[in-house]
Amino acid sequence: MDFHSDICIIGNGAIGKAAALGFARAGLDVILLGPVRQEAMAGDAWDVRVYALNHVAHGLLSELRVWEAMDAARIAPVDAMQVMGDAGGKLAFDAYAARVASLAWIVEDSNLNRALDAALQFAAGVRRMAGNAAALQVDEDVASVRLENGDVVHADLVVGADGGQSWVRGQCDIGFDYRAYGQRAVVANFSCEKPHRGKAWQWFTGEEGIVALLPLPGERVSLVWSAPDALADTLLAHDAEQLAAQVMRHSGAALGKLTPLPPAQAKAFPLTLLRPHAITAPRVVLVGDAAHVVHPLAGHGMNLGFADVASLVQIVGTREAHRDCGDARLLSRYARARKEDILLMQLTTDGLERLFSTAASPLQALRNAGLNVADRAPFFKSRLISHALGKPQ
Repeated sequence: MDFHSDICIIGNGAIGKAAALGFARAGLDVILLGPVRQEAMAGDAWDVRVYALNHVAHGLLSELRVWEAMDAARIAPVDAMQVMGDAGGKLAFDAYAARVASLAWIVEDSNLNRALDAALQFAAGVRRMAGNAAALQVDEDVASVRLENGDVVHADLVVGADGGQSWVRGQCDIGFDYRAYGQRAVVANFSCEKPHRGKAWQWFTGEEGIVALLPLPGERVSLVWSAPDALADTLLAHDAEQLAAQVMRHSGAALGKLTPLPPAQAKAFPLTLLRPHAITAPRVVLVGDAAHVVHPLAGHGMNLGFADVASLVQIVGTREAHRDCGDARLLSRYARARKEDILLMQLTTDGLERLFSTAASPLQALRNAGLNVADRAPFFKSRLISHALGKPQ
């Protein structure tokens, strides 16, 4: 069968779903293509996959009426952040100084996707198709996606929201630069003896990577340990109590004793840097991890994706009457609009990872001194906070 729509989105994660809702809200006909996820979190278990969503993400999800559909009791605001170097360096941020209610919000992947799925059930103009794409053909006035079952979707614009190993990007022969960090993000959740008071902690440890503890509701925290592969293997081989002991070794007395939360088994995700040479092609655009993959030390991978969606929906939704959704001029506007934000985050995260993973003593002293200088420089610190909020000055 042949299907026709204004937009065909390939990729059924949070970024693809948000894009579908955004385009539908703009009055466009959307087909969302990809396997339907089954959220299997049981009982009171806390999802180990969490995101630190900034103000851009919050604004977009609020506009889409997704934010209020999430379980608010499972969302933790971040009121402050403490960054610790590996030789005495410190850098602190807080919401009061930034003149905002919260710096960010910690949201579970399952909570976010359940709310997106619920919103999609009532979104006029969105059709969800569970088939897999097999071929992409782009003509002057239409893009056609053939599915494995022989069905064909014709659209003015194809949106690739299909992750770091993007099929859409490959179909367009878009090259990319790639760096494997030789690290994995080890994630787990714990209850903590001392109250976290809405503070996120991050320790740059040098050879053992970067340890972050993010606040969850109540006296709970979520671990994201960007660990070298050999150490990640060791951490994953530990039982939950042994892992808690390793985390406490770095966190010291900041949060007291850590007790594993179910599910107790830690998970891990490989860490890479991926920079496509373009984020558009004729009648095709990339968003989310298909357009950029960055180190999670700043916690902004998902935020970049939501910013992509907000920008693309605004550009397409306010297009001139004589342009269709896949018009080349619109895609150029999108590429220009996203270039600076993406490049700055890539350079920042990659640069910090390289700086703090180097064992040379002169660099160790320099990077820790840099944290202390930044902490005492109001203008520079204000710029950092503004960008973290998603509102660069």
